[in-house]
Amino acid sequence: MPLNRSDLPADVLALLAQGTVIPAHPLALDAQRQFDRRRQRGLTRYYVDAGAGGLAVGVHTTQFSIRERGLYEPVLRAAIEDQRAWTSRPMAMVAGLCGGTAQARAEAQTAVGLGYHAGLLSLAALASSSEDELIAHCESVSQEIPLVGFYLQTAVGGPILSSDFWRRFASIPNVLAIKVAPFDRYRTIDVVRGVVDARAEDRVFLYTGNDDHIVLDLALPFTAMRDGEPVTVRFRGGLLGHWSVWTSSAVKQLARIKAELAANGGMLSPELLALDSRVTDSNAAFFDVRNNFAGCIAGCHEVLRRQGLLEGIWCLNSAEGLGAGQAEEIDRVYRLHGDLGDDAFVRANLARWLD
Repeated sequence: MPLNRSDLPADVLALLAQGTVIPAHPLALDAQRQFDRRRQRGLTRYYVDAGAGGLAVGVHTTQFSIRERGLYEPVLRAAIEDQRAWTSRPMAMVAGLCGGTAQARAEAQTAVGLGYHAGLLSLAALASSSEDELIAHCESVSQEIPLVGFYLQTAVGGPILSSDFWRRFASIPNVLAIKVAPFDRYRTIDVVRGVVDARAEDRVFLYTGNDDHIVLDLALPFTAMRDGEPVTVRFRGGLLGHWSVWTSSAVKQLARIKAELAANGGMLSPELLALDSRVTDSNAAFFDVRNNFAGCIAGCHEVLRRQGLLEGIWCLNSAEGLGAGQAEEIDRVYRLHGDLGDDAFVRANLARWLD
């Protein structure tokens, strides 16, 4: 049966509205590049205990090629079963959707059948389509599941989308949120303008995916003009591959931002604002910015491997690994920004998660 926004549990909808940390869930593989069910379970338990408010599964960080290997349904099933077995608190479960309309609708049906609440819709496979065609695609998929829009950066295949596209997208009744991840201030503002023009700022929740400005996206107000008057919106939380690592620290950072904003009338301390550059510097190493993001998945795997959560950094594509000099960059980040990590938290719980 199709899932509508009005069908969502009230506590899940409230969680998304108030803003939360949603890590993009990696894929655990063994040395033969086969699905490592035990370590996949350990990752899910880690995110739950770290305080994440949801999980995004079957997305870029999970590796899109799970579909070609027949792993889409097993991986989605594993995450939601392990999440439910480990905690009774509400969590927003988001399934990645990609491909043409028939594929995306079929994946949405699979996700709904497993109990997922929303679908993060990638438009990369339709990057050459017109905006009219893209909107028709989004409207069709939205008939199956509440949608989280995805403004994907062009470096990894995302199309450039106008503010008018985002106005039309935000006007679709079964749209729930937008992950804003163009890694570009101008295009980020295009999304804000589109949502405001659609008069959807209270209904469509903005979540940052901008790994180059995570803290500032969460900290700063964004204002667009409508009918001659300023309308101010804020990012509620984040849905990020970067948050697949050092997750308990990310939860604390978001909580600190919210607390300071509430206590100080929307103002933040210079110390907290300066955290943006440190998080961005860490992301540059984890996401392999030096090599145009070639090692972005393997870089996150490397952090999880160092913590013991993963056995290795293997990806489904044997050609995919760390970029040139990336290991040294991760070493540098550990030296300079190790206090932003959560290695002690992982050490204290690892045996329990992998049991």
